[in-house]
Amino acid sequence: MNILKILVEKKLLASEIAPKIQGEATRTQKLIEEVLLEQKLIEEELLFSIKAEELAIPLKSVEPKDIPVKILELIGEDAASHYRMVPLARRQGVVEVGMVAPEDAKAKEALNFLARQGSFSFQVALLSVSQFAAIMRHYRNQRNEMGQALVELQDEVKEEKGKGKEQKFARLVQEAPVTKMVAVILRNAVEGKASDIHIEPTRDKLRVRFRMLGDLYSSLFLPKSVQQAVVSRIKILSNLKIDETRVPQGGRFSAVIDEKSIDFRVSTFPTAFGEKVAIRVLDPEVGLKGFDELGLDGSNLEKIQKALKRPFGLVLVTGPTGSGKTTTLYGMLTSISSESLNIVSLEDPVEYLVEGVNQSQVRSDIDYDFAQGLRQILRQDPDVIMIGEVRDEDTASLVVHAALTGHIVLSTLHTNSAFGVIPRLLDMGVDKYLIPATLSVAISQRLVRHLCHNCKERVKPKEAMKELILSELRKIPGAQEKSVSVHIATRGEDLSLFVPKGCKECGGSGYVGRIGLFEVLEMTDELSDVVLKDPSEVNIAKEGLRQGMITLRQDGILKAIDGTTTIEEVIRVTEE
Repeated sequence: MNILKILVEKKLLASEIAPKIQGEATRTQKLIEEVLLEQKLIEEELLFSIKAEELAIPLKSVEPKDIPVKILELIGEDAASHYRMVPLARRQGVVEVGMVAPEDAKAKEALNFLARQGSFSFQVALLSVSQFAAIMRHYRNQRNEMGQALVELQDEVKEEKGKGKEQKFARLVQEAPVTKMVAVILRNAVEGKASDIHIEPTRDKLRVRFRMLGDLYSSLFLPKSVQQAVVSRIKILSNLKIDETRVPQGGRFSAVIDEKSIDFRVSTFPTAFGEKVAIRVLDPEVGLKGFDELGLDGSNLEKIQKALKRPFGLVLVTGPTGSGKTTTLYGMLTSISSESLNIVSLEDPVEYLVEGVNQSQVRSDIDYDFAQGLRQILRQDPDVIMIGEVRDEDTASLVVHAALTGHIVLSTLHTNSAFGVIPRLLDMGVDKYLIPATLSVAISQRLVRHLCHNCKERVKPKEAMKELILSELRKIPGAQEKSVSVHIATRGEDLSLFVPKGCKECGGSGYVGRIGLFEVLEMTDELSDVVLKDPSEVNIAKEGLRQGMITLRQDGILKAIDGTTTIEEVIRVTEE
């Protein structure tokens, strides 16, 4: 493509000027587009719109800060600068690469080589000169900030060598280099919407990984020499013992990042190569959610709201570690918190501070556990009690007793489904005649990635997938169908699903946050009879389904049809 010829033909550039522009570009080794813009012969937006039309590829406009660092690192800085190309997003395994000169043969050859080396496929988009420059500035600023902090920190570590062991890091961990390094790590985690930070020592380096949307990604690698300084700085922030490296420790601290107060929960763990640090990022804007944000709706929501309006009763949330149980409990507390109720919680640990709730943290080192704490809570005239987890027979007996004596009790339990809650309580020594009188609802949940509303695409499912979906939908009673689209889908007339595409709003992943899939088992007279006669999980499940309970997979399929998530996500988290 000859952009000068095209501009002359469109009468946007005088024909006698074109050779001069070509000569200047050759002499300075700049792109023709760069020379045109430097000499202000055409507006950039018009120039690149024409170029995009001629090349039949999209012209991209992106916010540099919305491009994840892990995407940018797919193409090294030197190659990106030389060939004026930069990765923008990864969608369904395909990397979108923005190029200022996609028609350039050498740039195309370099991209093909990098794709083979990095084992990724790509599609090309057009970037304007200013867009490319803005992205590279942002990337360099991030790299320079981290690099400068690392250089300063390494210099300080060298200075400390040779001093007495006890004072070796006493000054270092308080001063600028390590403070800046830790601050950069924390800010990158918050801005990248990571839920956890893992700082892990290996044989020859210190690895930093972020957990985003449930998966861990390596963020950076630091020299082994800065390991102790970084870990010690985090310990000081968390009020932990710096000189104790033999046993695990736990603490927390707060920091203001991007004008928001963020809490960080810290856990250290001794390993063969030194102490590992895991940091949970507790952003109240992310962690405290209403029922609609949690993914509770329809009959599931009605059952839970009904249980919370009762004067007493036990509400148990179950699911594997990391399935959002505590977030659901916080959602319930937020929904019922009022001046007229005395709400007390006992947690391990307290994650988010909820307005109007008296929150206490267990301390196993002084024998202040869930059972002991619950005994004390019952003397505090509570209306609503939240217990972080029912872990043992003593706690199980106490929560049932508390629910029986006029309190709403919210807690979590580890089982695979809502049907397994009652058998689990029986295994923990709770008398079966007490369960119908106390248990209001049992909730099981899983987390799936939430599709980006801005870029998700509608697709038709393959025949095998369509049959799987229809077989599940037909098991849902008509009263539970949530929309006309679902009603049509059950007849197979117009069944469609959604897939991620990727855009600047979601950072190219196609997903924004996570949302819950739920199944809610409500205690009824019929279920009470089953519990008193033969409370096996099979019989409980049979009765729950007879009553029209929506299973985890069915709730997920309804959400997939509505475009909340993908069917692949649903199948992944609901496989037996």
